[in-house]
Amino acid sequence: MSRKIVFLLIISMVFGLQLAVASATDPDAIDISQNIRNNRFYLESLRLTKLAISSYDEGDYDASSGYAMEAVRYAQLSDDYVALQLKIKETNDAVAAARLRIDWASSSGAAELYPVEYAQARGFFTASLEARKAEQWDTAIEAANNVINVLAYVEAPDGKALPAFYTVRTWASVKDCLWNIAGQSWAYGDPFKWKLIYEANKDKMPQAGNPDLIEPGMVLEIPSIKGEVRKGMWDINKKY
Repeated sequence: MSRKIVFLLIISMVFGLQLAVASATDPDAIDISQNIRNNRFYLESLRLTKLAISSYDEGDYDASSGYAMEAVRYAQLSDDYVALQLKIKETNDAVAAARLRIDWASSSGAAELYPVEYAQARGFFTASLEARKAEQWDTAIEAANNVINVLAYVEAPDGKALPAFYTVRTWASVKDCLWNIAGQSWAYGDPFKWKLIYEANKDKMPQAGNPDLIEPGMVLEIPSIKGEVRKGMWDINKKY
């Protein structure tokens, strides 16, 4: 093998080592960079580099080329090891962030206020843990991020649950009807959702099939539709 080929092999080997060093000193991985830098593949590539250069200086070009090729191989193994460790760290960070959000939702009462979203988040979190265990790193990261996304707009309750029941008042005083009740902020804030109240209370309506007829004194159930917590009777003196 010519000196030129040996020289090119050594240059390629050195370039491979530089990639390993660059990965190991990534600012995003500063807390684990020292361990990564000193991985056994990297250290072996350094040893082989010295042997390749020493053999080249001594004129043993065949041995030098052999050491150089092995040094390149170990440098690539080092790069692969670094990439894997960074991916594992990214996965662990994502899972930890998801766990914090799950714990917050549980401890703050948000889980009770938004049971649907909380259940979805728990499902994603379990999937994330299972994927991590199976070393499916990207799948684990995606599932953990879904936990954050599902709970992104979930807020802790302020200690004031929305009313679960409402006592109908007169049309003359407040113009009570299912349309107007559904439009109240403590109900749905949307009069078009009047049918939800009707479906939950139609068995107690004065005339079956007639949602327009409600009577003062009737107690209507206000069903939860978004997982919101509803307790007790509507109270005119409370702010919801």
